[in-house]
Amino acid sequence: MAGMMTTVRQRRVGKCTEEAEEQPSEEKSIKPDRKILSDHTGGKLWNILSITVGGIVAISLGFLTSVYIATLHENDLWFSNIKEVEREISFRTECGLYYSYYKQMIQAASIQQGLHGLVYDNKTESVRTINILERMNVYQEVFLSILYRILPIQQYLEPVYFYIYTLFGLQAVYVIALYVTSWLLSGTWLSGLLAACWYITNRIDTTRVEFTIPLRENWALPFFAVQIAAITYLLRTNLQPARQKLTFMAVFIATFLFSLTWQFNQFMMLIQALALFVLDCFDLLPTAKVTWLYIIQISGLLLVCVLQFFNSMILGSLLISFNASVLIARTIQKNLKKGPLLNRLGKLILHVLLVLCLTLVINKFIKKILNLESDEHIFKFLKAKFGFGATRDFDANLYLCEEAFGLLPLNTFSRLSDTLLFYIYIFVLLFMTVAAVIVAFRNLSCSNQVQLMEKMGECTIILKPDAAYNLIHTVLFGCLALSTMRMKYLWTSHMCVFASFGLCSTEVWKLVLKCVHLYTSQRMHVMKYSIPIITLLYISYKFWPGIMDELSELREFYDPDTVELMNWIKSNTPNTAVFAGSMQLLAGVKLCTGRTLTNHPHYEDKNLRERTKQIMDGLGENEPDLKPSTYPRFCEEIKKNLPSYTTHFIRVFQNKTFHVYKLAKHK
Repeated sequence: MAGMMTTVRQRRVGKCTEEAEEQPSEEKSIKPDRKILSDHTGGKLWNILSITVGGIVAISLGFLTSVYIATLHENDLWFSNIKEVEREISFRTECGLYYSYYKQMIQAASIQQGLHGLVYDNKTESVRTINILERMNVYQEVFLSILYRILPIQQYLEPVYFYIYTLFGLQAVYVIALYVTSWLLSGTWLSGLLAACWYITNRIDTTRVEFTIPLRENWALPFFAVQIAAITYLLRTNLQPARQKLTFMAVFIATFLFSLTWQFNQFMMLIQALALFVLDCFDLLPTAKVTWLYIIQISGLLLVCVLQFFNSMILGSLLISFNASVLIARTIQKNLKKGPLLNRLGKLILHVLLVLCLTLVINKFIKKILNLESDEHIFKFLKAKFGFGATRDFDANLYLCEEAFGLLPLNTFSRLSDTLLFYIYIFVLLFMTVAAVIVAFRNLSCSNQVQLMEKMGECTIILKPDAAYNLIHTVLFGCLALSTMRMKYLWTSHMCVFASFGLCSTEVWKLVLKCVHLYTSQRMHVMKYSIPIITLLYISYKFWPGIMDELSELREFYDPDTVELMNWIKSNTPNTAVFAGSMQLLAGVKLCTGRTLTNHPHYEDKNLRERTKQIMDGLGENEPDLKPSTYPRFCEEIKKNLPSYTTHFIRVFQNKTFHVYKLAKHK
């Protein structure tokens, strides 16, 4: 019994011991859960704090950029002190033409009358009635003028200030969009801060808004930056359906506003569509999202087409033909992304050829049916620029003779290098390009999705869809900028985003450190945060004094000859007078005096280009093989007051810069 008792007691003790041993284990199992919960809560609070601080920094930088640019504009012209005519003259060339429609809407007796004046305009081109809303992208001027009329601000703010402050305000949107894109790519708002600082310190090469305020690109590029930010977010993996729908809506709105505000929208979006096409072919983007982006581009452009009274240049755009061709080719070629490497490469080459052929056929068909010739000057310019067309074609030379449409000057890179932007951009670009090539080859080598996922699990080099898109975007727009200086602003602003992302990217530093066999998680995080902070300190130290000097430098608008000309026209010519001359000057004549013009600097119309061809002025360089003309140059000969000229032309005004002649009346 004692043994049994002992045994029982031992068992009871054992049971108690087991229970005693199990109890701490339960506590141990609870403690990690509490720790995980605590870490999760702490991480969530940290994310909220980080997003709040990052958002405040983004808005502050956007606001400061607007104030900075507005101050530079004021200091350069003393805009608040000069006369109204001088303010208007400061809107040079096509800028003055666009602003004139805002002024016209403001001065109209009613909104309806103002709109009627734009739809049935007979002042912009003499003996022609044209629809300004169809011909030009001026809906922003219409919207702004209506807003100015209905808001109770007339007593406090002049129309011109409402206009320029809106454009300077859009710069805030621009900077915030660049900041957010970089933040989304890198995962840290430090990257956005660096992108915004680079944008500001490289202002000469990232924007020209302070001296070309009404230019179409200054309206459009902020919306384009918003669109890129939205696409970057859209291409994130595991995006919730509700957020995905909202992001698609944001992309559509930004695409529509970008298309509405710039006549070159279709060409920029064509490059974007090419980027999507390349990435989709190499399985670097999800096909379903790419398809929706094609549809959004077409929808946005067609909506603009409707608002612009079915503008022929939009209907015949290569973008619509290309996107439609891609969608058709996909339905014809099924199982494009299956099979071994050589099989897939063969299918890919056929797919590319099919898309190109369909694009040309569809575009040619549309232009033939609708008899479209509005954009032929663009293709003549491209052919002449790259040596495939006649260099003496007038339409092509309208662009080729302008410095803005020449090659990107080499001194641009030295300026961008001063802020370290270009060096870091090239460094990031090289690494990302190598990663993209490796990932693309890996994708093509996998015959099915399961095999691809297995390889991705084994591989250390991963290229996220959002990073892949921004890589090909910067490469294609870089090529555009190198070929055409005016388009550099599309590239340099994104260069700030891409370089800052790379400098703050976990993937880039991980790859770099692994290449030199120095990778540890701690080192990677040290590099990710220390290098951007050092770069920011360097930029601040080197460029802050220069920015302060720039803000303290005061100048004043001074162009007495043009002011005298405009005042003379207003005082000494009837409202029905018609003026011929250089396109650049005539835009100012329309804005300052409201007189009728024969031509103007908005080239996107064949009839206007034909008319402009008959009104040439100024000296130009001749090609070596050209023979001197037997006829003297009109603009030089008329100043000699020879009888053959004075019979037909009477000089009515003259100063050091300008001569005005009136056609003599003969019975």
